[in-house]
Amino acid sequence: MLRLSPIGGILFKAMQVQVLSYGILKDWLGATSVDLPEGATVARLIQHLASNGSRIPANTWGSIAVSVNAEYAQPTHVLRDGDEVGLLPPVSGGSGSPMNAPDPQPVSNPPTRVYLTHESIEADNLVYTAKHGEDGAVVVFDGIVRNNSRGRQTLHLDYESYEEMALKQMNELASQAIDRFHVRHVTLVHRLGRLHVGETSVLIIVASAHRAQAYEASRFLIDTLKKTVPIWKKETFIDGAIWSDGEPFPEGIAITPEAPRAS
Repeated sequence: MLRLSPIGGILFKAMQVQVLSYGILKDWLGATSVDLPEGATVARLIQHLASNGSRIPANTWGSIAVSVNAEYAQPTHVLRDGDEVGLLPPVSGGSGSPMNAPDPQPVSNPPTRVYLTHESIEADNLVYTAKHGEDGAVVVFDGIVRNNSRGRQTLHLDYESYEEMALKQMNELASQAIDRFHVRHVTLVHRLGRLHVGETSVLIIVASAHRAQAYEASRFLIDTLKKTVPIWKKETFIDGAIWSDGEPFPEGIAITPEAPRAS
């Protein structure tokens, strides 16, 4: 609801937005509600957060992305009362819940099968049910948790996600792969929660009449997922835990260096 709100001793027509932060940004900021002047932009919100005691380092603002109502947004995007704004650090590779998983023996073979799950990913069964008589190739990418990273022994990983937005992005990627590479089927599954060594974190299955298109589509899916789908990874080692450094957002998604920062 629009209302009069005092900011800096001046009354003006204001709106309120809900700010959600993820990954390492959640450790610094958490979730909060912010009052802004009606018609304020994403850049104005960033400026407000950066100049009002935020623990987020000033040089971090230029590397994050911002979403508005689960869609990527640029600094010039005009906010509305009640908007949900996500502050997204670079993602670390890829909600659902177990009920989002497809039936193990689906009646049909749809062009895409996309979901997130907190349960173990049954790779063999998903590969079997992705195959169809017209396919000449099935390419599988099975990303698993390894026992070391950066020369340190890994105990486990924790994946968290902006789930509503992640599912939208994953479905868009699967559809793009089919349209761009002319493959018949894409399965795209990502695990959330705590994973131990040897468990599957992300599974990509591409079925196609020809192997070249299947390979290309699979590479496109994993490379793009790791840059654009809002999923973050926290690594726990025998001597501590850190949020994994993500790959930089592609041009057009990351907040530009010109975005306001703390003084």
